[in-house]
Amino acid sequence: MNHTPLATPVLLPADHVLQRMQRAALIAGVCGLGVCAAAGFVTPTQFFRSYLVAYLFWLGVAIGCLAILMIHHITGGAWGAVIRRILESGTRTLPLLALLFLPVAVGLPYLYEWSRPDIVAHDAILQQKSVYLNVPFFLARAVVYFTVWLTIVRYLNRWSLEQDDTHDPGLARRLELLSRGGLLVVGLTMTFASVDWMMSLEPHWFSTIYGILVMGGQVVTAMAFVIPMAAVLAATPNGPLARVIAAEQFHDLGKLLMAFIMLWAYFMLSQFLIVWAGNLPEEIPWYIHRAQGGWQWIALVLVLGYFVVPFLILLSRDVKRRPRLLARVAIAIIVAQVLDLFWMVTPAFHPEGISVHWMDAVMLIGVGGIWLWAFVGQLKGRSLVAIHDPSLPELA
Repeated sequence: MNHTPLATPVLLPADHVLQRMQRAALIAGVCGLGVCAAAGFVTPTQFFRSYLVAYLFWLGVAIGCLAILMIHHITGGAWGAVIRRILESGTRTLPLLALLFLPVAVGLPYLYEWSRPDIVAHDAILQQKSVYLNVPFFLARAVVYFTVWLTIVRYLNRWSLEQDDTHDPGLARRLELLSRGGLLVVGLTMTFASVDWMMSLEPHWFSTIYGILVMGGQVVTAMAFVIPMAAVLAATPNGPLARVIAAEQFHDLGKLLMAFIMLWAYFMLSQFLIVWAGNLPEEIPWYIHRAQGGWQWIALVLVLGYFVVPFLILLSRDVKRRPRLLARVAIAIIVAQVLDLFWMVTPAFHPEGISVHWMDAVMLIGVGGIWLWAFVGQLKGRSLVAIHDPSLPELA
């Protein structure tokens, strides 16, 4: 079996597509954040609310990439080998996201009612939860989350690079063992992070499945992001991935995307059924706020656009084997995930009815532009193919 095409690293220092993408992303990010920052002096509350949604979305892409990367190291397979470098680049944006968490920390009084002593003083439930929901402990937990994630990312990427240089078979075993434990640790820390950063926006409400639901959406988002990137990089006969990625791998990625969507829908339905069956006063307001005042239309769009329509389309084998068509479906799912996150977060601020501000869209572009700029920067300059990945012979 001849593996000659994989003998030389495929580097991207002069790739025009990525250069243009990175430049455009930086311009969009700087302009978007600049406009929102200027408006934030007039309406700081809206600034921080819009920033939180945008931040959580792009953080979800990075955490989702980390989860999928570890799943690949555990299970192997050609599907993961061809997108491994894209996933690794996504994980290496976490230092930037740790820095971008600072506005969330600064904006705590604008976002979380439990962070305001005047409100806590008149709320018995918040007083009971103040042992956990207080500003110093909240910030300390955030430091722990990012420390854990960055440590895992560091060794996953370090050993992956060593694998390219040394061809040491023991490194694959190390990556697998780290991923086995890392997947559990990331799941645990992300569960607490979702409670801290999202569920505590409505501190009187709780759900035991909330963290799993959030992580399910992150994995869907990451896979939906990776597919268009892989399609772009493999678009031409001389493209960086053209020699190693084929219709079979896009077929696998499409099947995984469909599986992740089904898993997300299962988690969403499970939470709804648990709350509906319990019918408790402390649980049902979360859904009541999201089923009236215009929010119900977004819920309907999510049912159709995030699950029903993509599921039916992805049943087609032909769609999954056509990169451009699969990429369009993935982009539509990304839009649906933005709506899902908006639907989960924003009603906490506007329970009386739907509210959309221009800053919501511009902030997504601003934070996303900076994130994409960093992502492409990580993607460039390294071998786009994990040369000694044990799964690569499957591609020959």
